[in-house]
Amino acid sequence: MFFSNRKVILTTILTIFINCSVLGQDFAEEFESLINQEKPSLLPEKMLITQRVLWGEKGLLRKTGIVKLSLENREKELIIREKMLKAHQIIGYITFAGMIYQGILGGKLYNGDYSVYETHKTLGKVVTATYFTGAGLSLFTPPPLVSRKKEGLSNIRLHKILANVHVPAMIVTNIYADKQQGNKNHKKIHKASAYTAFGSYTLAMFTIIFDF
Repeated sequence: MFFSNRKVILTTILTIFINCSVLGQDFAEEFESLINQEKPSLLPEKMLITQRVLWGEKGLLRKTGIVKLSLENREKELIIREKMLKAHQIIGYITFAGMIYQGILGGKLYNGDYSVYETHKTLGKVVTATYFTGAGLSLFTPPPLVSRKKEGLSNIRLHKILANVHVPAMIVTNIYADKQQGNKNHKKIHKASAYTAFGSYTLAMFTIIFDF
């Protein structure tokens, strides 16, 4: 059992290292591109609305003068972006592990073992906190230098599509977490949304591991 667990841990660490290394390489290419261009475009044409609100040309950080739009600041922002997305990945793995254990405890609860209720409830709050922290790091990170376009379905595009599934599923799961007591319909909704969140989040994790 010890060697099996150690193998899982080592595999997870290696996966995180590989993904972070690839991510770092992508940022190095963007950084080099930014420096080499005579008249670089400081912002991509397309970005998330959360990024545009903060980091856009007329974003809050630009209007308030906290972070002015300049070549020097964009270089710093790309470094911040790299760190935030690496943190997003690591927190994602922690959240995933918590979801697995949460599912095990949830199964025991549905089978009548109420001794794990408090643990399930506490872990649910922890998973929710790590989940939305990771989501926030991704949504509010500074935008990339350019919007990378790939024909067809890419792993990043699929990752974003799956986010449109597991984010609302997580919200519904938390809404019905305390409403399910003594209500069979609410219990079914809670269970269905939890499984939906876990399933779509699992697929989203695999889209990061496998590049296509």
